[in-house]
Amino acid sequence: MSRFPGQYNWLIGGGVEAGESYEEAAARELTEELGVRAPVRFALKFLCRGVISPYWLGIHEAVVDEDITPDPDEIAWHAWVTEGELREMADRPTFVPDGAEALTRYLSPRPVPPPPSPGAADTS
Repeated sequence: MSRFPGQYNWLIGGGVEAGESYEEAAARELTEELGVRAPVRFALKFLCRGVISPYWLGIHEAVVDEDITPDPDEIAWHAWVTEGELREMADRPTFVPDGAEALTRYLSPRPVPPPPSPGAADTS
């Protein structure tokens, strides 16, 4: 809230600590900001242009099947919205620009790795 007061964002998160993986940081931030624990899954990582400066941004997904309890020092307002509503919100000037860039990249088709070729040697 302190960096972009009065603006909306769809992301929760923060910096990766020394010795911590992106996945560990995502799980920690999920607990700190929403008060829940859930496994996180890597979605994508990119060099975000950033309003303040460029930085590497890792996006992870989590399925949360319990009530969330947002930290009021981190999140002033929250609601569940549809993908269409989120896209519409991201086009408004009250949406954090970094979050809008991340949403565009997240919703863009990503390449799916090809399946192993038939007859490939099993090295496990």
